[in-house]
Amino acid sequence: MQEMISLEEARELVMSRVEPLPVETMPVLDAVGRVAAADLRSDIDISPFAHSAMDGFAVHFAELESASPEAPVEMDVIAEVAAGDVYDGPIGAGQCVRIMTGAPLPDAVDAVVKYEIVEVVCGDGKPGSRVAFAAPVAHRNNVREAGEEARAGEVVVEKGEVIGSAGVGFLAGCGVVEVPTHRGPRVAVISIGSELVDPTEVPTPGKIRNSNSYALAACAQSAGAVPTILPIVEDTQEALAAAVSAAADEYDFVVTSGGASNGDFDFIKPVVESLGELLMTTVNIRPGKAQTFGVVNGTPVFGLPGNPAAAYVGFELIIRPALRKMQGYTHFERPVVTAKLSRDYKKKDSRRIFLRSTLYRNDEGDYVVAPAKNQSSGLFGVIQRSNCMAIMPEGLESRTAGSPIECILLDVSEEVSL
Repeated sequence: MQEMISLEEARELVMSRVEPLPVETMPVLDAVGRVAAADLRSDIDISPFAHSAMDGFAVHFAELESASPEAPVEMDVIAEVAAGDVYDGPIGAGQCVRIMTGAPLPDAVDAVVKYEIVEVVCGDGKPGSRVAFAAPVAHRNNVREAGEEARAGEVVVEKGEVIGSAGVGFLAGCGVVEVPTHRGPRVAVISIGSELVDPTEVPTPGKIRNSNSYALAACAQSAGAVPTILPIVEDTQEALAAAVSAAADEYDFVVTSGGASNGDFDFIKPVVESLGELLMTTVNIRPGKAQTFGVVNGTPVFGLPGNPAAAYVGFELIIRPALRKMQGYTHFERPVVTAKLSRDYKKKDSRRIFLRSTLYRNDEGDYVVAPAKNQSSGLFGVIQRSNCMAIMPEGLESRTAGSPIECILLDVSEEVSL
């Protein structure tokens, strides 16, 4: 009989048995949210040329040093430069060029004055017009310089960096259209139970729909993995052993739900032990004490309880970090904030308890956490309506309303630091 271990020991044990998967190359658009497996460099300067930051007039800044409302400086508009165009002609004293946002700044001038603060003396502001400037302008004013964001050959996304949606655009602008990332782990999801039927069926007496597989597959997908829901396995050791052995040969990680306790029809522990190495059977948490982990044919196999909340908590706290490590992520824990408990909570179990809860701010701006009134481990709806898990530490100490309590944020990425 394996002894019960702490959550931290369980996580460390599972993490020690997984490594980043091989690198694959994918289109940059598909890499959003993924981890760069190598330094990514720009092939050109970004921007490749100095350009105007806004619509306005390109001028010699020195000619406006004396400009004031009382004595404006007038200039002739001799040309117009739109985005995508180039003007390389001369620009003499007393002359300026109308320029649009993103257009290359002509070499002959060194500042841009925005259109709205320039008075049109005659004409329409386009070439052939005359305009007046009522204030000096700084050198390189409203100019975005060549190479301002990156130089050719410079690393623009570092190995291990998570690529965001803006990063996709940045890489595209740098000429990086394919990105090396660690392959997403292929996760086999197996629900165990002779009472289970497919969600497309209307359950007959004694039967229930297989909802766990869908929830766990969604959890795996949310973690960046590629889940596959395998057929329901009946409550026999032989059937489960065949299913686990086959899945371990084909997938990178196997997750089962159901059959994790010590009942007459709970077989995941003896199956893992007979097929490979059984490393863990119970963790000091609630819900989800029964957490089975081992390795079969070199593949991690994790047996979650059949109760939805117990399965969800085990996946979120232990399996999700492992799947992230396999993709090259370096942050494994969701952000935690301290909030005031909304009501008294009497603790009747010495295990560390994770209460499905809602976090919000009160009128004073303080975080308040309201645990769901029904904490049954058999409920999915409570989890759907929760945005955090409030943590009641080990021991039997109860908490009163207003007590500070730590909360794991379920809808915030591990990369966020609070």
